[in-house]
Amino acid sequence: MLKLRLSRGGTKKRPVYKVVVADSRFARDGRFIEKVGFFNPLLPKEKKERIGLEAERIKYWLGQGAQPTTRVARILGENELMPMPANGNNPQKAVPKKDRKKEGSEEAKKEEAPKVDAAPAAEAKKEEAPKEGKK
Repeated sequence: MLKLRLSRGGTKKRPVYKVVVADSRFARDGRFIEKVGFFNPLLPKEKKERIGLEAERIKYWLGQGAQPTTRVARILGENELMPMPANGNNPQKAVPKKDRKKEGSEEAKKEEAPKVDAAPAAEAKKEEAPKEGKK
């Protein structure tokens, strides 16, 4: 499947991306079919030089069935080359990762708690029954 995606370039901690058309099986920074733009995330959003796109070629590849990645779809939507994609819903995004795990495990403990309480009660009944039989 053809993808419109970002290919990373630049140096360490100074990324510059190319917007490329590539087969989805190829490596992110590897072989691509055509370069159709660039994206420099280090520049302020209001600068014109932050994003450069070849609109005609992008429309051609979209017509050929190329699917943009989420980030490229947002870039194309901002430049009015395609409709802006719907915002995703990730309510956990603002929660630090270590706290996410704690909340998830607490929920898991709450769900497991009735199961754990039921198991010792059943074992206690089993233990009491044989003691009565021995007397």
